[in-house]
Amino acid sequence: MMEPLALYIHWPFCAAKCPYCDFNSHVRDRIDQAGFATALRRELAHEAARANQGGRRRLASIFFGGGTPSLMDPATAALLIEDARRLFEAEPDLEITLEANPTSVELAKLRAFRAAGVNRASLGVQSLEPAALAFLGRRHDAAEAIAALEQARATFPRLSFDLIYARPGQADSAWRAELRQALALAADHLSLYQLTIEPGTQFATLFGRGAFTLPEGEEAARLYTATAEEAARFGLLSYEISNYARPGAESRHNLAYWRYGDYLGIGAGAHQRLTLPDGRLLASRRHRGPEEWLARVLRDGHAVVEEEALSPRDRAREALLMGLRLTEGVDVQRIEQRSSLPFAECVEAEALQDLLAEGLLAWRTPTRLAATPDGLLRLDSLLPLLVR
Repeated sequence: MMEPLALYIHWPFCAAKCPYCDFNSHVRDRIDQAGFATALRRELAHEAARANQGGRRRLASIFFGGGTPSLMDPATAALLIEDARRLFEAEPDLEITLEANPTSVELAKLRAFRAAGVNRASLGVQSLEPAALAFLGRRHDAAEAIAALEQARATFPRLSFDLIYARPGQADSAWRAELRQALALAADHLSLYQLTIEPGTQFATLFGRGAFTLPEGEEAARLYTATAEEAARFGLLSYEISNYARPGAESRHNLAYWRYGDYLGIGAGAHQRLTLPDGRLLASRRHRGPEEWLARVLRDGHAVVEEEALSPRDRAREALLMGLRLTEGVDVQRIEQRSSLPFAECVEAEALQDLLAEGLLAWRTPTRLAATPDGLLRLDSLLPLLVR
């Protein structure tokens, strides 16, 4: 209860649906900006009242995600930031991130979002290659992406941007060249994601028909290795399986997830984990449909549709699944604290010994377990073996 909170605010609308995206995002011809602003503020107040039952909680970060939150009115962001600072005890270095796309419509709002209090931007660039941008269904070109990065760098104290790799036919040398160009733009944080096929997306349908193939096996591993090598050349180090940063520039908001801290999630489809004064850890999810979410919040003050108190074993499982994504790994004492279980009861002992012997896991310290570089490449397959 003494740990600071992270606050996630979901804006569920996009100008278009990207073919690879399985996020809770929706395209609408018209958006009731005032109505959604009112509902987001009301749901935030509802959750703050629950979070502060044992005393006013500290707040370490706010993250406007989506969807495309840069499509909201900057005045809405300003009101939500003001509410959060009033409702919680804001840390002096409160990190406030806004996701945006490098389109002219969104770029025109960047200074207004900075004036609203946003101090970190995360741009969905995804590629600097024209053919790749078309394949990924993006609405900007490479020149717009570069201009957006330059403008965001001049506007915000901190900047991150996303790229997607392991695309069809992508060679190691081509990815290295594209990544060097991106890194030369001097971001202090990069999220570099391997393209994956998510169920229910347009890409899932096309991939199932054999319309394209993706790098896999050793080819995908080479691209992952190249990613870390090129980022390190520019001083950005891997701190999570898909995230690279200069020392001190890591996303404090996302670290709250990976280190299994408490976080609030408001907006359509948002998830949260909140520790109550009696020690229970509640896992909550809100209605995914924007219009139904809006109606429920205006009626009830919130739109929670699922909520349960996680069992000790569920807590241990989530802490391991999240923490082993980090280069630093997981602290055994942290898992025991969050789960109230001895670490020996949280893992399969035989699997742990086998993974240590195979060099896929390693003890960084006597109490800190981490995946090795080879282990990170195979993380999705080794976690089910390890976690009880």
